[in-house]
Order: sequence, then C-alpha cells, then structure tokens
Amino acid sequence: MNEGKKMRVLMAKPGLDGHERGAHVVAHGLRDAGFEVIYTGLRQTTAQIVNTAVQEDVDVVGLSILSGAHLSLSQKVIDGLKNAGAEDVMVIIGGIVPDEDIPSLKKMGVREVFTAGTPVSEIANFITRST
Repeated sequence: MNEGKKMRVLMAKPGLDGHERGAHVVAHGLRDAGFEVIYTGLRQTTAQIVNTAVQEDVDVVGLSILSGAHLSLSQKVIDGLKNAGAEDVMVIIGGIVPDEDIPSLKKMGVREVFTAGTPVSEIANFITRST
C-alpha cells in the first residue's frame, strides 16, 4: 500500500440474503478506523462484486454471507478476481460460517473468516497486518 493512501475496502452482500445489519456495522466500523469503504448494497451478483472491486481499485473485498452459500459465492468471487487480473485483492468473509467450512474457504483463497460477533477492531487489525 502507498504511504498516505487510505486502504480501500469493498463490503458486499452477494446472493439473495437480505440481512445487512452486520455488513453495515463492519462498514461503519472500518470507516471509523480510517479505511475507505465502499458498500455495494444487497443482493449483488458475484460478477457485480468483481466488477466493482476492479473499477474501484480496492485492496480488500469483504463478503457478508448469512445464506449458507458461502463456499460457492466465495469461490465465484475469487475466480472472478483472478480472471480480471485482480488476484492481489484480499478476500475476507464474515457472517454465519460453520467451523468445518473454514479450512475449505482458506484453501480456495479466502484470507480470513470472521464469524458473527467478531469485534470490528479485530477485522481492521487483520486487514492492516495482512496488506
């Protein structure tokens, strides 16, 4: 990251899940921690998320997934970023994710999984340390 440049984080709600309170809390918390945050809103396709990430030149894509489709949606975003030449964009996810799915998510390229109730400061610290 360039000195003086705010880290850019895209917060996205892929799929049909209509619950966005957690995404709002994280987006506002990251903004308050000094990140530039772009929130895509509800019901985004993975292609829309990838396109926005590339157009906005983000450093991180944060997926908020409560629908149970975290494995397939995360894989589609990671594949889309690779196909767009943006494989350097870090992907993190949060929401309702069973512990047994976390190793599969990390193997596909998700850098970290933050389950419900994770303090925003922990997310912000992870992003700062990892980029």
